[in-house]
Amino acid sequence: MKTKITLTAITLAAAASVQTAQADELTLCWAAWDPANALIELSKDFEEKSGHEMGFEFVPWPNFADRMLNELNSQGQLCDLMIGDSQWIGGGAENGHYVKLNSFFDANNITMDDFIPATVTGYSEWPKNTPNYWALPAFGDVVGWTYRKDWFARPELQKEFMDKHDRKLDVPNSLDELKDIAEFFQGRDIDGNTVYGAAIYTERGSEGITMGVTNALYNYGFEYENPEKPYEIEGFVNSEGAVKGLEFYKELYDNGTPPGSSNWYMGENIDAYKSGQVAMQMNFAFIWPGVEADPVVGGGNSGYFPNPAGPYGQFAQLGGQGISVVAYSEKQEAALEYIKWFAQPEVQAKWWELGGYSALKAVVEDPGFASSQPYAQTFLDSMAIVKDFWAEPAYAELLLAMQARMHNYVIAGNGSAKDALDSLVKDWTETFEDEGKL
Repeated sequence: MKTKITLTAITLAAAASVQTAQADELTLCWAAWDPANALIELSKDFEEKSGHEMGFEFVPWPNFADRMLNELNSQGQLCDLMIGDSQWIGGGAENGHYVKLNSFFDANNITMDDFIPATVTGYSEWPKNTPNYWALPAFGDVVGWTYRKDWFARPELQKEFMDKHDRKLDVPNSLDELKDIAEFFQGRDIDGNTVYGAAIYTERGSEGITMGVTNALYNYGFEYENPEKPYEIEGFVNSEGAVKGLEFYKELYDNGTPPGSSNWYMGENIDAYKSGQVAMQMNFAFIWPGVEADPVVGGGNSGYFPNPAGPYGQFAQLGGQGISVVAYSEKQEAALEYIKWFAQPEVQAKWWELGGYSALKAVVEDPGFASSQPYAQTFLDSMAIVKDFWAEPAYAELLLAMQARMHNYVIAGNGSAKDALDSLVKDWTETFEDEGKL
């Protein structure tokens, strides 16, 4: 879908009269989802102040990576600005797709110290944990949970749950408690309808099951590599704890999810939750404004909580993206103007108001932020516990291998959890050997 937002001739003329640079038409590329619509509205301010016109190329999530990575790899000039996934940052840097922004940041007093640290590491840095920046944090996102607060509050369910588990039916403090709740609601009658425990990520085609299963794996001790020796993965990816974490995710799928949910990702989970099929849903935080606005599940009927802890800690899968200037654009100067405009605190505050998730500390650390929306505190708590998938240039190959191994075990029931993780170690080792990193 391509959406054009242009100024009227009168407004353009007025804007041009105060511009020293020639007005350009910029195209910003991103995924087609609710936050993109909010960005269209936000960008009207940039058009008015800069005189530039903004066009938008939005691609549905299932096709987003293929479409945009092909565009970058072919050195296409469709996109002047790219809001690319966090995992693309390594390839964007090493393959010359993105403009390095350090000098621009320095010249315009933009400092990464002003942004949530996890988003700087996740969206902007390559190599990781070095001050080399290829994007400005654009949209903070993280996997969290939504639950039917109104269902949880029912006295008869509270009593039954207390009798069974000797604790109140409430926000879970651990993954085990979450599984108990999912199993409690599984197949239950609510207002004459059969409902189920939870909608979780199971999709195989793009990234879904990986973005889901990691929320269990991390909290059971899974590590991508030896912290002391990069790319050493044996015993970390397939540790004893990681095996138990993968077994947990399969048990949750087998005993707490709706029938037919073997290939679900963001959209399917939203639909299942809003239609009253499930008591809880796993999903990225971007959905929360839409939940609150929903006439059935919004307005106080839903609550939000971070991904619960496991035996080895509490972590959540990072989502979100940074905004980069595409190196093949012929309008880089105007694209950099957009980055400078977008980084302003007042613009970032408006971004949050419209439904975007700002990563600017001045916004999220404002005293009123936590109470500004029912989900704001959960967003803050979740962004403090994030981990992310590989951001290597070969990330797509690494991701496809994990997608296949996880889906074959969790959904298809092939082999054991240890078999799946041992096979993943072999897959990833082969990729890193081919890359010359082992």
